[in-house]
Amino acid sequence: MCKHVILVTGTPCVGKTSVAHLLVSKLDALYVNLTELATRENLVLGKDQERDSIIVDEGKMQRKINEIITDYDKDNIVIDGHYAVNVVPKKFVTHVFVLRRDPIELRRFMENCGFSGRKLWENLAAEILDVCLVDALNALGKEKVCELNVTSKGVEEIVNEILDILEKRKKCHVGIVDWIGKLEKEGLLSEFLKI
Repeated sequence: MCKHVILVTGTPCVGKTSVAHLLVSKLDALYVNLTELATRENLVLGKDQERDSIIVDEGKMQRKINEIITDYDKDNIVIDGHYAVNVVPKKFVTHVFVLRRDPIELRRFMENCGFSGRKLWENLAAEILDVCLVDALNALGKEKVCELNVTSKGVEEIVNEILDILEKRKKCHVGIVDWIGKLEKEGLLSEFLKI
Protein backbone atom coordinates (compact mmCIF):
# COMPACT_ATOMS: atom_id res chain seq x y z
CA MET A 1 0.00 0.00 0.00
CA CYS A 2 1.20 3.49 -0.79
CA LYS A 3 1.73 5.98 2.02
CA HIS A 4 -0.44 9.11 1.99
CA VAL A 5 1.14 12.31 3.28
CA ILE A 6 -1.60 14.89 3.62
CA LEU A 7 -0.90 18.53 4.38
CA VAL A 8 -3.51 20.75 6.02
CA THR A 9 -2.59 24.39 5.57
CA GLY A 10 -4.05 27.88 5.62
CA THR A 11 -3.78 31.11 7.55
CA PRO A 12 -4.13 31.15 11.35
CA CYS A 13 -7.66 30.52 12.68
CA VAL A 14 -9.05 28.81 9.57
CA GLY A 15 -9.37 25.56 11.55
CA LYS A 16 -6.27 23.61 10.48
CA THR A 17 -5.61 21.91 13.80
CA SER A 18 -9.23 20.94 14.53
CA VAL A 19 -9.64 19.56 11.01
CA ALA A 20 -6.29 17.75 11.12
CA HIS A 21 -7.10 16.10 14.49
CA LEU A 22 -10.45 14.76 13.28
CA LEU A 23 -8.94 13.64 9.97
CA VAL A 24 -6.21 11.78 11.88
CA SER A 25 -8.79 9.90 13.92
CA LYS A 26 -10.83 8.97 10.81
CA LEU A 27 -7.75 7.76 8.90
CA ASP A 28 -5.89 6.20 11.85
CA ALA A 29 -3.01 8.44 10.83
CA LEU A 30 0.05 9.94 12.46
CA TYR A 31 -0.46 13.60 13.37
CA VAL A 32 2.38 16.12 13.03
CA ASN A 33 1.90 19.74 14.11
CA LEU A 34 4.86 21.66 12.71
CA THR A 35 4.95 24.31 15.45
CA GLU A 36 4.93 21.68 18.20
CA LEU A 37 7.56 19.62 16.37
CA ALA A 38 9.82 22.67 15.91
CA THR A 39 9.66 23.49 19.62
CA ARG A 40 9.98 19.90 20.87
CA GLU A 41 12.90 19.01 18.56
CA ASN A 42 14.68 22.40 18.82
CA LEU A 43 14.27 23.18 15.13
CA VAL A 44 14.04 26.89 15.91
CA LEU A 45 16.42 29.65 14.85
CA GLY A 46 14.88 32.27 17.13
CA LYS A 47 11.75 34.25 17.85
CA ASP A 48 10.11 37.00 15.82
CA GLN A 49 9.32 39.38 18.67
CA GLU A 50 7.14 41.67 16.55
CA ARG A 51 4.87 38.84 15.40
CA ASP A 52 5.23 36.77 18.59
CA SER A 53 6.11 33.65 16.61
CA ILE A 54 9.02 31.28 16.25
CA ILE A 55 11.44 31.29 13.33
CA VAL A 56 11.86 27.72 12.12
CA ASP A 57 15.12 26.31 10.75
CA GLU A 58 13.58 25.01 7.52
CA GLY A 59 16.57 22.80 6.64
CA LYS A 60 16.50 21.00 9.99
CA MET A 61 12.71 20.77 9.80
CA GLN A 62 12.89 19.17 6.33
CA ARG A 63 15.38 16.58 7.55
CA LYS A 64 13.24 15.75 10.61
CA ILE A 65 10.04 15.46 8.52
CA ASN A 66 11.88 13.24 6.04
CA GLU A 67 12.94 10.99 8.93
CA ILE A 68 9.41 10.86 10.39
CA ILE A 69 7.80 9.96 7.06
CA THR A 70 10.45 7.38 6.18
CA ASP A 71 10.39 5.68 9.60
CA TYR A 72 6.60 5.66 10.13
CA ASP A 73 5.09 2.28 9.28
CA LYS A 74 1.40 3.13 8.82
CA ASP A 75 -0.27 4.33 5.65
CA ASN A 76 -1.36 7.88 6.51
CA ILE A 77 0.37 10.94 7.90
CA VAL A 78 -1.40 14.29 8.39
CA ILE A 79 0.83 17.35 8.72
CA ASP A 80 -0.65 20.58 10.10
CA GLY A 81 0.98 23.96 9.53
CA HIS A 82 0.71 27.10 7.46
CA TYR A 83 4.26 26.62 6.12
CA ALA A 84 3.96 22.84 5.54
CA VAL A 85 4.48 23.17 1.78
CA ASN A 86 7.89 24.75 2.45
CA VAL A 87 9.27 22.04 4.74
CA VAL A 88 7.68 18.70 3.81
CA PRO A 89 9.75 17.02 1.07
CA LYS A 90 7.71 17.30 -2.10
CA LYS A 91 8.36 13.68 -3.13
CA PHE A 92 6.22 12.45 -0.21
CA VAL A 93 3.22 14.80 -0.46
CA THR A 94 0.08 13.23 -1.90
CA HIS A 95 -2.50 15.96 -1.07
CA VAL A 96 -2.52 19.54 0.19
CA PHE A 97 -5.76 20.90 1.61
CA VAL A 98 -5.72 24.69 1.79
CA LEU A 99 -8.48 25.82 4.14
CA ARG A 100 -10.02 29.19 3.27
CA ARG A 101 -12.29 31.30 5.45
CA ASP A 102 -14.24 34.46 4.60
CA PRO A 103 -12.16 37.36 5.98
CA ILE A 104 -15.15 38.79 7.87
CA GLU A 105 -15.63 35.53 9.77
CA LEU A 106 -11.86 35.01 10.03
CA ARG A 107 -11.38 38.42 11.62
CA ARG A 108 -13.83 37.49 14.40
CA PHE A 109 -12.05 34.18 14.97
CA MET A 110 -8.64 35.89 15.06
CA GLU A 111 -9.79 38.59 17.47
CA ASN A 112 -11.31 35.91 19.72
CA CYS A 113 -7.90 34.18 19.74
CA GLY A 114 -6.15 37.40 20.79
CA PHE A 115 -4.85 38.61 17.43
CA SER A 116 -4.61 42.38 17.16
CA GLY A 117 -2.65 45.14 15.47
CA ARG A 118 -0.11 44.23 12.83
CA LYS A 119 -0.38 40.46 13.45
CA LEU A 120 -4.15 40.56 12.82
CA TRP A 121 -3.91 42.66 9.64
CA GLU A 122 -0.96 40.73 8.17
CA ASN A 123 -2.77 37.42 8.59
CA LEU A 124 -6.03 38.78 7.19
CA ALA A 125 -4.10 40.17 4.21
CA ALA A 126 -2.49 36.74 3.70
CA GLU A 127 -5.96 35.16 3.51
CA ILE A 128 -7.37 37.86 1.22
CA LEU A 129 -4.35 37.67 -1.11
CA ASP A 130 -4.34 33.83 -1.33
CA VAL A 131 -0.82 33.52 0.12
CA CYS A 132 -1.14 29.92 1.41
CA LEU A 133 -2.86 28.79 -1.79
CA VAL A 134 -0.23 30.40 -4.03
CA ASP A 135 2.58 28.91 -1.91
CA ALA A 136 1.01 25.45 -2.22
CA LEU A 137 0.53 25.76 -5.97
CA ASN A 138 4.09 27.04 -6.48
CA ALA A 139 5.56 24.26 -4.36
CA LEU A 140 3.49 21.28 -5.48
CA GLY A 141 1.44 22.13 -8.55
CA LYS A 142 -2.29 22.05 -9.20
CA GLU A 143 -2.51 18.23 -9.23
CA LYS A 144 -1.95 17.90 -5.47
CA VAL A 145 -3.65 21.06 -4.17
CA CYS A 146 -7.27 21.26 -3.04
CA GLU A 147 -8.78 24.56 -1.91
CA LEU A 148 -11.70 24.28 0.52
CA ASN A 149 -13.98 27.14 1.54
CA VAL A 150 -14.62 26.35 5.23
CA THR A 151 -16.67 29.47 5.96
CA SER A 152 -19.55 28.69 8.34
CA LYS A 153 -18.80 24.95 8.19
CA GLY A 154 -18.26 22.63 11.12
CA VAL A 155 -15.18 20.46 11.48
CA GLU A 156 -17.08 17.24 10.70
CA GLU A 157 -18.44 18.68 7.45
CA ILE A 158 -14.96 19.83 6.38
CA VAL A 159 -13.38 16.47 7.18
CA ASN A 160 -16.14 14.63 5.29
CA GLU A 161 -15.38 16.80 2.27
CA ILE A 162 -11.67 15.92 2.56
CA LEU A 163 -12.50 12.21 2.86
CA ASP A 164 -14.71 12.44 -0.25
CA ILE A 165 -11.73 13.88 -2.15
CA LEU A 166 -9.27 11.32 -0.77
CA GLU A 167 -11.65 8.48 -1.68
CA LYS A 168 -12.23 9.98 -5.16
CA ARG A 169 -15.96 10.56 -4.66
CA LYS A 170 -15.38 14.26 -5.25
CA LYS A 171 -12.84 16.25 -7.23
CA CYS A 172 -10.74 18.94 -5.69
CA HIS A 173 -10.51 22.44 -7.12
CA VAL A 174 -8.52 25.63 -6.81
CA GLY A 175 -9.72 29.15 -7.50
CA ILE A 176 -12.99 28.72 -5.61
CA VAL A 177 -12.89 31.94 -3.58
CA ASP A 178 -12.33 35.58 -4.50
CA TRP A 179 -12.08 37.46 -1.23
CA ILE A 180 -10.86 40.66 -2.94
CA GLY A 181 -13.90 40.73 -5.22
CA LYS A 182 -16.27 39.92 -2.35
CA LEU A 183 -14.86 42.60 -0.03
CA GLU A 184 -14.73 45.13 -2.85
CA LYS A 185 -18.38 44.47 -3.72
CA GLU A 186 -19.30 44.92 -0.04
CA GLY A 187 -17.26 48.15 0.23
CA LEU A 188 -14.96 46.60 2.86
CA LEU A 189 -11.69 46.06 0.98
CA SER A 190 -9.87 49.12 2.35
CA GLU A 191 -11.02 48.25 5.89
CA PHE A 192 -9.51 44.75 5.61
CA LEU A 193 -6.33 45.45 3.59
CA LYS A 194 -4.50 47.71 6.02
CA ILE A 195 -1.01 46.32 5.49
